[in-house]
Amino acid sequence: MHSFAWWPTVIVVAVATFTDLRSRRIPNWLVLPFLVAGIAVSGYLEGWHGIEQSFFGLGVGVLLFGVLFWMGGMGAGDVKLAAAIGAWIGPMQLFFALVVTAIVGGIMAVGWAIAGGFFSDLLKGSGNLIFGRKKDASEPGDELVLSNPKARKMPYAPAIALGTLISFFAR
Repeated sequence: MHSFAWWPTVIVVAVATFTDLRSRRIPNWLVLPFLVAGIAVSGYLEGWHGIEQSFFGLGVGVLLFGVLFWMGGMGAGDVKLAAAIGAWIGPMQLFFALVVTAIVGGIMAVGWAIAGGFFSDLLKGSGNLIFGRKKDASEPGDELVLSNPKARKMPYAPAIALGTLISFFAR
């Protein structure tokens, strides 16, 4: 959207990544002013069209990550971060950024599982989800659902940051 949108975005995703890795939270004090500033700057530079594009970008972030939040696989901070980025970069670049984010997130999840020693559980659980195989009574473990509080959670801001940064270089 804006040629200079990359630098405030880089700052925000860097801080979000740091806080998400440290505390598993992305603070409202970071993303909400960034979101409002994205709409304001877009309106200032491009008038009503800029405001419209900001709201469409915000909507893409909320829609795509909101579904994952509703399923229990994404935190609210991740949704707000994606929406705020969308307010700065618009819907088309955000959509591309989120596709790249999904790829990066998948690679990170595999690395997370290997480092955590539960890669075989990840493969087995993925197979069960894909092929609909039910567990035997002899198999230990909880039901495989995203909302399981015992599920291993991975901070997702680093994937969002990398996906967003790659979207700037790909333009």
